[in-house]
Amino acid sequence: MNNLFPILAVETSGENCSVALLFDDHNFVEMNYQQKHIHSQKLIEMIDIVLKNAIIELNQCKAIAVSMGPGSFTGLRIGLSTVKGLAFGANVPIIPVPTFDAYAFHISKYIKAGTIFVIAMNASGDEYYFSKYIKHDEKVEVVDNLQLVEKNNLQSLISADDLLYGDSFIDRTLNEEFGLTAVKIGRWAYLLGNDLLTSNYDYLEPNYFKKFIVKGKR
Repeated sequence: MNNLFPILAVETSGENCSVALLFDDHNFVEMNYQQKHIHSQKLIEMIDIVLKNAIIELNQCKAIAVSMGPGSFTGLRIGLSTVKGLAFGANVPIIPVPTFDAYAFHISKYIKAGTIFVIAMNASGDEYYFSKYIKHDEKVEVVDNLQLVEKNNLQSLISADDLLYGDSFIDRTLNEEFGLTAVKIGRWAYLLGNDLLTSNYDYLEPNYFKKFIVKGKR
């Protein structure tokens, strides 16, 4: 799938606003900005900086990979709407990347075959996005499909031997390599996302998964 290089990748599903330009599997330019509610202020600027540092014009990219969720409502909306506008203007196709699958694929590179692991991300104060996977020799298989779980029920879905990843747990064996960034979104896209490549931008919507409810005064 080297025909997809160079590929621009955007990750905005969480607090980390991340942009990368991948030349191949090992060579890339990446910029990360870790701060709440920063995506609307920094994303366009970061894309411009990454492209300039890579000495690449946007219309030279073969695709733009973007994290589709689940995750932050605002972050996902800003990320996808920005990518749609840029892709349309430069006539570049988009690869919509399922966030948890990309995260699981990255984790699988560092664990043994047969290992079962959980990804759990906070969706709100009392709810979590949850999915469970098992690492095989050459692939990752879903054990429990992505679901929204009440905090009180989360522990019942986890076995004692399961490895835990995400923003809801702390595992002593983890380090910053397990944070989700644009490079990891881009790597999933060129290895596993070729069938998702599309120039029909209108139908693309973030996978919010959790319904967005506006709370107001009665």
